[in-house]
Amino acid sequence: MAEHNDLGKLGEQMAIDFLIKNGYEILEINWFFDKAEIDVIAKKENTLAVVEVKTRSSLLFGLPQEFVKPKKIQLLVKAINEYVNRKELNVDVRFDIVAIHKEASGFTIEHIEDAFHYF
Repeated sequence: MAEHNDLGKLGEQMAIDFLIKNGYEILEINWFFDKAEIDVIAKKENTLAVVEVKTRSSLLFGLPQEFVKPKKIQLLVKAINEYVNRKELNVDVRFDIVAIHKEASGFTIEHIEDAFHYF
């Protein structure tokens, strides 16, 4: 597996551990619909958090969250609509980003709630 894939998998596991530690129930990991993949679907109280995990080995090319582009947002919205309909859920939906980057002393994790809104 390529090194960037290993870093991505590590980042996803770190994000999952972080979310669980902060009271989230993990419902799905790497949930696919059509051409969309949702990294993590988590729930806290009556809110469904659609979590995009972005992990970078450095900040040389920008912050991890800057790599969530409009096309990805569009795919996430489409996928979570399908998920909510299939599961017949009555919840609030929120789109979050867990941004992780490597530093000399380890990793920094930032959980950005309501990272973007859809209309």
